[in-house]
Amino acid sequence: MEGICTSCLYSSITSLSIEYKNRRKLLNTVKKNRSLSTRICAVSSVSTVQTPSEKTALLVKDISRTSALEQLDIERGVCIPFRKYSPESVRNRVLESRGQIFSLVGRGIEIVWSLGIYWTTLVYDYLVGRDEEVVPFRARQLRKLLCDLGPSFIKAGQVLANRPDIIREDYMNELCILQDDVPAFPNQVAFNIIEEELGQPLEAVFSKISSKTIAAASLGQVYRATLRASGEEVAIKVLRPQIEPIIYRDLFLFRTLASFLNGISLQKLGCNAELIVDEFGEKLLEELDYTLEARNIEDFLENFKDDPTVKIPRVYRQLSGSRVLVMEWIDGIRCTDPQAIRDEGIDIDGFLTVGVSAALRQLLEFGLFHGDPHPGNIFAMRDGRIAYVDFGNVAVLSQQNKQILIDAVVHAVNEDYAEMANDFTRLGFLASGTDVAPIVPALEAIWQNSLEKGLADFNFRSVTGKFNQLVYNYPIRIPERFSLVIRSLLTQEGICLTLEPGFKFLEVAYPYVAKRLLTDPNPALRERLIQVLFKDGLFQWKRLENLISLAKENVTKLSKNPAFRGNNRGASNHLKNEQKLDLTDTIKDGARLFIIDEGIRRQLLLALTEDSKLHIQEVVDVYRLLEDQVDVPSMAMELAQDLPSVARDILLSWSSSVLSDR
Repeated sequence: MEGICTSCLYSSITSLSIEYKNRRKLLNTVKKNRSLSTRICAVSSVSTVQTPSEKTALLVKDISRTSALEQLDIERGVCIPFRKYSPESVRNRVLESRGQIFSLVGRGIEIVWSLGIYWTTLVYDYLVGRDEEVVPFRARQLRKLLCDLGPSFIKAGQVLANRPDIIREDYMNELCILQDDVPAFPNQVAFNIIEEELGQPLEAVFSKISSKTIAAASLGQVYRATLRASGEEVAIKVLRPQIEPIIYRDLFLFRTLASFLNGISLQKLGCNAELIVDEFGEKLLEELDYTLEARNIEDFLENFKDDPTVKIPRVYRQLSGSRVLVMEWIDGIRCTDPQAIRDEGIDIDGFLTVGVSAALRQLLEFGLFHGDPHPGNIFAMRDGRIAYVDFGNVAVLSQQNKQILIDAVVHAVNEDYAEMANDFTRLGFLASGTDVAPIVPALEAIWQNSLEKGLADFNFRSVTGKFNQLVYNYPIRIPERFSLVIRSLLTQEGICLTLEPGFKFLEVAYPYVAKRLLTDPNPALRERLIQVLFKDGLFQWKRLENLISLAKENVTKLSKNPAFRGNNRGASNHLKNEQKLDLTDTIKDGARLFIIDEGIRRQLLLALTEDSKLHIQEVVDVYRLLEDQVDVPSMAMELAQDLPSVARDILLSWSSSVLSDR
């Protein structure tokens, strides 16, 4: 009877504890993914599995029989409740009338004829043995061909420029030109679209509008204007005329062609070609609706609302619609003009730190990432802030994806390349069930060779180049969202090198990651800190000191930015918060683990007595690094307030061990 009562008591306590912890995790997830909560929902089956390998096994158990879109949801760890794209909706749109069917047939003949001639020339080059020497010419020919075939193919070329798993690097480099050099459509056509969307003449809304386009892209173009009512400067983005029917028609033809290439795609990439088209189509249709871009901007505004170093333009919703987007004009300095930035009294190193930190926050914190940060979309404001424009192309990462990325960073630090290869499977780079054994040595060679010269000589582009070779030689597919991330990081590193030729990406990125590991409010991320600090069961004192030093370095560089010295209250409050590392939660976690977790307690005690000596000096060194960062009385008060929950956890741990002994 006593055993039953004890079990009942233990079950009740455990249930309450689990419910409490789950609620805390849920609240934390909602807080960290506030901007994504309206656009994605977590796949329920993910949360019911205990380990990453079990998650993967369950989710992709029958991957060959799932549709391409379901496969995308599985990889992302999210489901999209309201899609603009689906193969069925595209098919229905292009086959709804006899006239459209005739148009489809004509377009199909045009595409097959144009691409067929180009393919014939490639085959001829191969047969006569000159395929390598004419690559530059054929790459230019392909770029011009895609421009002639219209916006869908221009967009496809821009996507291929970031897909080393599909196309050779020399062709990729040529197709990159499509990201900047796209013909504009006539002004009068654009002005008519603006008037149709506004429902009134241009003169009634704008006192002035530029006679030339400020920028032209594959799907739209931008003008500068002045609002008549307020005198504010704005940017007007206009969608290309009659583009939707063209896009839908081409997507149908793309997917039809992909169905014939599934066998080759499965062999080369480990996925069917239809999945690649569905990724492309989903992203493309989102970019056709400027109301979605307006929402992206508002999400970025929400994410960076407390960050005085980042400027996001506001949207004029009352003047915007699905084909026209009116935004605040950003009057900044192009990020490729270092002298102009210096002339404004902006410290280049501090500005670079702000830029890299903003990019990493998007990737690892918000999960909403600017996918096209080329020099025309990033500016230096005269007060030291970094400004972003053009939010049509963004990458959305789930909480699960972000945690796997952080796991990959931890595995790289710990040189655990087998687990890093498994991370690629979990992120969707490799199909489930793929043997990662041949990939592990290649990953090890890439990472170790890149770090042989040390952190100061690490080059993100060279690592990406080696990774591109790996992707081309193994059945690896780069998911669309990660191709955007890779391109974005490469582009931003290029901008940084323009501003500072001696710039080293990791020298800025590592301090930010160190700060995140030490101070992030997400408990799941702080758990990764334990993995970083232990290697082969031994506590890494030097690694802890390096993390603290790097985190302090990040704070110091950020505080140099002029934006922190602004007169507004938000900037000054943020500066106070950013001048010190807030290690309260991390220290509380460490104290809790030391008290409750016997394994961690034993490892820490062994760390203090390793090699038959007391490591007092290491403890003193760590304390000296932290003494100017930690308010000891406040920390003691925080720990005292947390004692009831610690006592509860001790009771649960003790009762669990008692029951297990029985």
